[in-house]
Amino acid sequence: MSTILFISLGGFLILGVPIAIAMGLASALAVWWGGGIPLIIMAQREFTSIDSFPLMAIPFFILAGTLMEIGGISRRLVAFANALTGHITGGLGLVAVVTSMFFAAISGSSAATVAALGSILIPAMVKRGYHRNFGGAVQAVSGELGVIIPPSIPMILYGVTTETSIGDMFMAGVIPGLLIGFSLMITVYFIAKKRGYQSEEKVSWVGRWKAFKDALLALFMPVIILGGIYGGVFTPTEAAGVAVAYAFIIGVFVYKEIKWKDVLSLLGQSAVTSSIIMFIIANAGLFGWILSREGIPQKVAAFFTDISSNAFVFLLVINALLLIVGMFFETGASIIILAPLLTPVAAQFGIDPVHFGMIMIVNLAMGMCTPPVGVNLFISCQIAEITLEDITKAILPFILVLIVDLLIISYIPQVTMWLPNLFK
Repeated sequence: MSTILFISLGGFLILGVPIAIAMGLASALAVWWGGGIPLIIMAQREFTSIDSFPLMAIPFFILAGTLMEIGGISRRLVAFANALTGHITGGLGLVAVVTSMFFAAISGSSAATVAALGSILIPAMVKRGYHRNFGGAVQAVSGELGVIIPPSIPMILYGVTTETSIGDMFMAGVIPGLLIGFSLMITVYFIAKKRGYQSEEKVSWVGRWKAFKDALLALFMPVIILGGIYGGVFTPTEAAGVAVAYAFIIGVFVYKEIKWKDVLSLLGQSAVTSSIIMFIIANAGLFGWILSREGIPQKVAAFFTDISSNAFVFLLVINALLLIVGMFFETGASIIILAPLLTPVAAQFGIDPVHFGMIMIVNLAMGMCTPPVGVNLFISCQIAEITLEDITKAILPFILVLIVDLLIISYIPQVTMWLPNLFK
């Protein structure tokens, strides 16, 4: 079965079949042709993969992100970030990073962060004399914070597939997210200073207070979500439902930027996005079941332990592997396939599942802003009206900084584990 599975999967990918469909077709061939197993098993395994209460958080967070984008929350966050950092050299670039950090603490999605904020900030940067390539690169790389700073859809997927606490994963992402955010701000500052990009006019303390008041309800949202989870008031799934209710009330009744006639289209848009993710999860679950049935996880573990019994070497190899995987494959599918294979191996090297989960997510998040299939790059290119080649050149300095951050997160476990251990 495993031979048919991998050969057919490779063939479908070479033909350009989307990975979710490729996994489903390859799994179906393996079940039917290679295993002689009734096809009804395939449907049962796919249903079992998505029959999970924690996975309900995904459509809720997607809907919450859509409501925030349309409801004026992203625009107010941009105004507040501009009041804080706009006057510093490279001000609008810093605003892009800071706002992405705020938005990430609400949306849980990298692509949503880039789309919601990029449509505002990239044209503003171009208008202020920033090069289009630079503006697109800053927003693309900042968008990855959407899946590193909690709440995060990939963290939910990792928690479900490895039976790791999603609450612990959320706590583990806070400090790495801040580390990456501040390192990106430093990089933006020095590049902007070298190129002589303008800063914005300094906002008075009165203006900052006004921007803070306008954004207060938006800023309060992550406090409700994360505070409720860490305080034991509700689960991550229930927190996602609370996020939807909060975003709806703010967008419809307070900011009044969401009209009742828009509600059905918002629900439909979120449903389509959610169904795509669930389709990936279902097919990846069947794929993973075949791998487990064929004993592939044990073979993978033996392979890595044969290479070296040193955790340092293991993490180096894993980081290289995940960086390559992230460049070519969709993040959710990669987590669902690889996490059950690699997490037990990491445990044999004494690496905590929560720590390893953050290493995996940061790696795959980098893949969102690296060619050839980085979704953040495509969104930024479309907004900035530039080519993939143009943005790739501009993003290289940021990728180098992200690699340094990744090594810090990998080899200094306290960066990830301090908060989860504090709450135990």
